[in-house]
Amino acid sequence: MADQSRPHTVASLRRDVKDLGLHAGDVVLVHCSTSSVGFVAGGPQAIVQALLDVLGDEGTLVVPTHTSENTDPASWQNPPVPESWWSVIREESPGFDPAITPASRWMGVLAETVRTWPGSRRSNHPQVSFAALGAHAAEVTAGHRLDDALGDSSPLGAVYRLDGKVSLLGVGHDSNTSLHLAEWRQPEPPRHTTGSAIRQLDGSGRWTTWSDVAEDESDFEQLGADFERETRAVHIGRVGNATTRLMPQPVLVDYATRWISAHRQTSAG
Repeated sequence: MADQSRPHTVASLRRDVKDLGLHAGDVVLVHCSTSSVGFVAGGPQAIVQALLDVLGDEGTLVVPTHTSENTDPASWQNPPVPESWWSVIREESPGFDPAITPASRWMGVLAETVRTWPGSRRSNHPQVSFAALGAHAAEVTAGHRLDDALGDSSPLGAVYRLDGKVSLLGVGHDSNTSLHLAEWRQPEPPRHTTGSAIRQLDGSGRWTTWSDVAEDESDFEQLGADFERETRAVHIGRVGNATTRLMPQPVLVDYATRWISAHRQTSAG
């Protein structure tokens, strides 16, 4: 149980992260609710520093820096916008630029802290980019194709190949982005057409559309619960006040690939 008689610090968070099972040299994809951690002296900066201290020079910290606002406004629900706005949004948005476009507010302040940290690398997908710090940052963020957003050529696939880990720091499996890699690995996953504004070399934005796998997080909580129960591969502890899960990403993705095949009805079915 975290000591709540004093604020959490870089030093106390380092201890918590080590106790959970994170080691020097690890590659770890972190999903974080900073509010769940409690009061931290130094805020998100201190959390990032604690993670980097534990990972060391040979480790790599990865976070999702997705930009859900840069999707087709026709599909927006939280909140929707008038149909008369759709063409304006598509035609006048300045376009995604990995160097300057902030992560969506839904990604949390930790993701934005990592994105703007000195030396950070970011993948160039206009909807589901990832940022990384550390020894494998360039490898993780390179070659992120439009039409393989969360597949094997994405940063998720890179984390898999690097035998990385996933940390759910104060969040549940509904935020576990690596489960999407299992969707992309299905033989005939449902697909859809999507689009984003992409910044051009001349500084203008251009609306671009493409086809890719359709994401579906609706059963991720059940998938995650079954994974925890059946594999015993998840270490559960606390980082600050936050209940935190740490798991090997390849074991998770391989299990999820089988689980989705068994539990979801495919488009061919």
